[in-house]
Amino acid sequence: MLNFERKGNGKEILVLLHGFMENLTIWRDMEPHLSEDFSLLKIDLPGHGQSEIMAEVQTMELMAEEVKKVLDDQNIKEMHLLGHSMGGYVSLVFAEKHPGYLKSLTLFFSTYFPDDEDKKEQRMKSYRIIKDAFPHYAKAGIPNLFNPNERDILEGKIETALETALSTNNLGALASVKGMVERTDKKNVLENLDAKILILAGKHDNAVKTDMLIKNLPDRTNIKSYILDCGHNGHWEKSGICAAIINTELLHNLPKNLIL
Repeated sequence: MLNFERKGNGKEILVLLHGFMENLTIWRDMEPHLSEDFSLLKIDLPGHGQSEIMAEVQTMELMAEEVKKVLDDQNIKEMHLLGHSMGGYVSLVFAEKHPGYLKSLTLFFSTYFPDDEDKKEQRMKSYRIIKDAFPHYAKAGIPNLFNPNERDILEGKIETALETALSTNNLGALASVKGMVERTDKKNVLENLDAKILILAGKHDNAVKTDMLIKNLPDRTNIKSYILDCGHNGHWEKSGICAAIINTELLHNLPKNLIL
């Protein structure tokens, strides 16, 4: 079973799924800002953190079912689900297959669109580099995921992100890349899910086409979206603001001061 950690005794369970080349430690900056009403369940996805590689191709469907095994083990039948980047892709599949578990679905700097042809080609070109020169791949890519206008003040966060990425098993990363290429369009999930849907996106996100994401959101009253002045990693770049939005939208607890 996947590695996981639980924290807090709140009545509302919030399941946190990290992104590609990340692990469950990425939520540390946000945790102090999240409401005490949450009980957090942080999971290492297959081939990341302390979770074993599950297959040569780790599809989002495979990962979603492994997440469900953790929920079943912990006797969780109702929860809020939040996924960053690749974790968002996994969350969408989970929502499609097991909608009855969800009180809310949060796409955290992620998208419901599949890879376009350019993105697929980019991922395919990365295969050999990930396999043979993983440190180079991480060092070249990680800084580009942050707001380019604030790299000087984000230097420490970028270093943390790089250390996290380099701790990932390169074969686990490779298996996940292969799985991400196979993703299909999941807009239907947003069109049909009855649970609350929250979208947090970055104005300077080079990994997600934020404009297209927001423009094509279904016009439904259960969907709320926020665009922040950051890159792809809101959990490191704007941890307090991200947590305040999550507290407000998922618990309806309006903070005294919320400045976007």
